Amino acid sequence: MSIGITTRVVKIGNSRGIRIPKPLLDRLGPAEEVELIVEGDQLIVRPIRRPRDGWDEQFELMAQRGDDRLLDGAASLTGWDAEEWEW
Repeated sequence: MSIGITTRVVKIGNSRGIRIPKPLLDRLGPAEEVELIVEGDQLIVRPIRRPRDGWDEQFELMAQRGDDRLLDGAASLTGWDAEEWEW
């Protein structure tokens, strides 16, 4: 579903700027940086997503559910794994 809102382009020094209304920002989610893309006659503004955003929360959920155990068990550990690696 798309939302259409009219806003004004304002002069900011030698550049131009727009204010992004709150309903549109709410759809984007929290973003400190955005990417601007021109496709034909459209300006696309999209949040920059970091490749590992949210991993900490997902790992925590895995630990709570017990989904973070080794799948192949201790039998696959090497001597280095058993003696040198800190689990």
